[in-house]
Amino acid sequence: MENKPIARTLRLLSQLMELHNENPFKVKSVANAAFKIDKLPFALASKPTSEIDKVDGVGKSIAAKVIELLETGSIGELETLLEQTPPGIVEMLAIKGIGPKKIATIWNDLKIESIGELYYACNENRLIEAKGFGLKTQEEIKKIIEFKMAADGKFLYAKAQPLILHLQESLATWLNKVEDDALLGIAGEYRRLCEIIEEAVFIIGTEHTNIIATELTTYELAFAETAPNCFTAQTESGLSVKLFVVPKSNFYIDYFRLTGSENHVNKVLELAGDHLFNSEEEIYQKAGLDFILPELREDLNEIELAKQHQLPQLIDHADLKGSLHNHSDWSDGVHTLEEMALYCKDVLNLEYLGICDHSKSAFYANGLNEQRVYAQHQLINELNVKLAPFKIFKGIESDILYDGSLDYDEAVLKTFDFVVASVHSQLKMSQEKATERLIKAIENPYTTILGHPTGRLLLSRKGYGIDFRKVIDACAANSVVIEINANPLRLDLDWRWHRYALEKGVLLAINPDAHRKEGFLDMNYGVLVARKGGLTAEKCLNAFSLNQISAFFESKKP
Repeated sequence: MENKPIARTLRLLSQLMELHNENPFKVKSVANAAFKIDKLPFALASKPTSEIDKVDGVGKSIAAKVIELLETGSIGELETLLEQTPPGIVEMLAIKGIGPKKIATIWNDLKIESIGELYYACNENRLIEAKGFGLKTQEEIKKIIEFKMAADGKFLYAKAQPLILHLQESLATWLNKVEDDALLGIAGEYRRLCEIIEEAVFIIGTEHTNIIATELTTYELAFAETAPNCFTAQTESGLSVKLFVVPKSNFYIDYFRLTGSENHVNKVLELAGDHLFNSEEEIYQKAGLDFILPELREDLNEIELAKQHQLPQLIDHADLKGSLHNHSDWSDGVHTLEEMALYCKDVLNLEYLGICDHSKSAFYANGLNEQRVYAQHQLINELNVKLAPFKIFKGIESDILYDGSLDYDEAVLKTFDFVVASVHSQLKMSQEKATERLIKAIENPYTTILGHPTGRLLLSRKGYGIDFRKVIDACAANSVVIEINANPLRLDLDWRWHRYALEKGVLLAINPDAHRKEGFLDMNYGVLVARKGGLTAEKCLNAFSLNQISAFFESKKP
């Protein structure tokens, strides 16, 4: 074994010892030994075991650990500490800039156990008030995690979007100088509005493929030809880029091929024939289909709907009349209730705001006890007079407890206009238990909306497994709305289940889960993923007018 893996093992041991609040002198001793061993000019493993304790910075105690590592491949003390530590916490220790003391606070005080949860907490501003943290530290941690995500080669749609649009603009400017009548398009996952982007796909249609291929060597991004007329590169941010250069006459058929899922493309071309086309619309026309928007080209039921002229009129951002499920500084939000309301009213031109601060079980997020609920309701009454006809609805994000009950009794629940029921704790459970837990909450007569149904955090936490059909069927039976959480890290309910919910008559709500004014802008990502799922304005709760949603909330009261 070389020195570096020995040093890394001891460094991890020292970090875990500090994390678990062991003797500071011992922690420092192990950390110092790790540093010294890493810098040794000779291989420690080449030394006789009887001489290892003579090495500078090692000593008898550390020597025993090193010998154990060399002989067995592990250190018993380290294995014990690893068993006591969630894997996500161990992963955090590898992030530069977050030491064991801060991670102990994150774990013990904020109850965060994974990098994904930590990133989401940064977006919710939950780190600002924690001991030893502040806005600057929170932003630094957020940037470090974003860099790590990018290094893994996968990007959230929201993070990929500005990179791809910038690249499109740059390519268009460059292409205009080389051949001003060439065609340029963005295809692939981005064009289909996928929630995760692994590569940006571009296509150029040209009369002079050889000239474009040659001129690409002058472009600022270092493209390499990896297949005939296929060029690849990587941006500084780590985004993989693939560029296809095709004859202009082939542009639309290749654009079509590079956009849709493989099954969708094959089925449509089987109907249309594999010819040259002057537009994508012509491809669908020749196939006897209505034009299918790129976001729907996933080989679900879109081709059958297109045959029957029954494709949905997809929701648009302009259809939204209000924003539900948002947080203010009454819990873990940044802005005041009035500031959030005025942003919706004056900047976004919405008709209403649903405020859903955290409930009392969410102590880590300054959740509202019964007395503070009453006080907030008095303030909402005052603001509704002041801001009329704009209206603030009295909502709450009520924690779903382990047994499926909500964390207020009936006397408090009935004071709200609507209730978003969400799981935030005890996420490790079987699919059967998770499903049972959600269904019990759904059957509570005061539950209006089921919040982020699986608790997933994209690229970091899969979310708890549930029987989607049973949960959606329960929502249908109890007239409970399902949230599409628009935070780019969540986008939960997954778009793959939107159609089933809509077929069952379940309303969906595009909720930003905003913790600051700027968070309302996440509704854009919610709209995009809702379109991918086939949502129409008629089936979206917050596309209801103020009068319509007021009547809906009233009809839901027991």
